[in-house]
Amino acid sequence: MAKSSLKLNKTQLKEFLDEKAALYESPKFIGTDPIQIPHQFTQKEDIEIIGFLVATIAWGNRKSIITNGNKLVNLLEGNPYDFVINHSEAELDHLQNFVHRTFNGIDLMTFIKSLKNLYLKHGGLEAVFSKYRSKNSLQPAITEFKKIFFEIEHLQRTQKHVSDPSKKSAAKRINMFLRWMVRPNSAGVDFGIWNQIPAAALSCPLDVHSGRVARDLGLLKRKQNDAVALAELDKQLRKLDVEDPVKYDFALFGLSAFENDLF
Repeated sequence: MAKSSLKLNKTQLKEFLDEKAALYESPKFIGTDPIQIPHQFTQKEDIEIIGFLVATIAWGNRKSIITNGNKLVNLLEGNPYDFVINHSEAELDHLQNFVHRTFNGIDLMTFIKSLKNLYLKHGGLEAVFSKYRSKNSLQPAITEFKKIFFEIEHLQRTQKHVSDPSKKSAAKRINMFLRWMVRPNSAGVDFGIWNQIPAAALSCPLDVHSGRVARDLGLLKRKQNDAVALAELDKQLRKLDVEDPVKYDFALFGLSAFENDLF
């Protein structure tokens, strides 16, 4: 189908995206996606900790992300939660040589210390995001999460690895992580291990690929992939499915990655 022939009315658009979302939200998806790393675990805290760390480094080449995600598992001795809570200084030092693009060993050591502080003093990842979310959005919670995450001593440079919607960021990687944790496991992809947050409050992970497809489909007009664009896309996706708007992340991703001839 040529790009110019893909003209859909609202009903057709919903049917088209529902079909694509169902097609790409499949266990087959896991083998080529960084979500495969947290799928190695069954305990809630292990899943959310390694999921958060993998989402943090989820930019660049997908194979490199997955390779370095597995390195993270090995560095945390196959027990992410136990390592976070009980690590010694010597064990922490073993993380120094890790690097993924601009995320280095010092950043990783800070993240481990921050996660320990988060679990011991704030009730863990789910508790923080649940406490600070608004009725219909997790974007305010991401801003508050960043403040809490960096309340420990840290280098200023490390802060760039956690996005802040209040600074106009679309916070793609954190929104992806939140999708993993919140959306139900009914299709065997996302985990659904956070029950204090409804899927209706999620926002679509917006990047250059999903943004391009969203614009071609008429879901997004703003040219920048920022917090304003995310709010615009959220509004349109909630019109298609108010209870589970972020299922369409699978459709936008799949159309960009596997059906590029349409766009």
